[in-house]
Amino acid sequence: MTHDHIVSSFDGELEHVRQNVMRMGGEVESQLAKSIQALARRDSDLARKVVEQDANVDALETELEESTVKLLALRHPMADDLRVVVAGLKISSDLERIGDLAKNIAKRSIALNQMPPSGGVGGIQRMARMVQGNIKDMLDAYANLDVEMATAVWERDTEVDEMYTALFRELLTYMMEDPRNISPCTHMVFIAKNIERMGDHATNIAETVIYLGTGKRMEAERPKGDTSSFQTMMTPDDQEEMKS
Repeated sequence: MTHDHIVSSFDGELEHVRQNVMRMGGEVESQLAKSIQALARRDSDLARKVVEQDANVDALETELEESTVKLLALRHPMADDLRVVVAGLKISSDLERIGDLAKNIAKRSIALNQMPPSGGVGGIQRMARMVQGNIKDMLDAYANLDVEMATAVWERDTEVDEMYTALFRELLTYMMEDPRNISPCTHMVFIAKNIERMGDHATNIAETVIYLGTGKRMEAERPKGDTSSFQTMMTPDDQEEMKS
């Protein structure tokens, strides 16, 4: 009976890791959706709520880190169980970064609301919908340990990159046509880049799910479709934001 109790308790702790990851995923999905709504509706109040919501994601990540460190120290998991714990830590880190990027979008939308409306919002919304779909599928793949679905998310990252490149060129055209568009369109370019980076983090998680399900790392080179020369437009402050 004692052995069965220990096994049952350990299984419960592993399930707690999975549930925390899914809770983080739900918060991040909500953040992204609200940040794009705030941008499209020019709703600064909603944008501020997105910024405040990031604290929930950070708290969940901290809770998950503490529980997994305790689990590692006390249970010494091996093989498949160890992969579950390590995967939870890796995925929570990527989810936290997606939340930070959603917060960045919200902050830039507040700045944009002080300027006349600019072009590119429709393209941002289309790109965000694709990334939202990838994040949802990636979380479903994690919940169901669906390697095939995770692989499909991994392969779709090229489409996100291509959408970013097309949107970058569209926004650059607006800037060239009218210098008054430069400031708002620069904010829009950074918003697009934040969404593209969310797609990269979703791809990271897909790779982790594939490793969780197979025990093997992805050997193929990650597909990339971003051909913009975006880095040349960055100020030092903007480059630091991209790293944060």
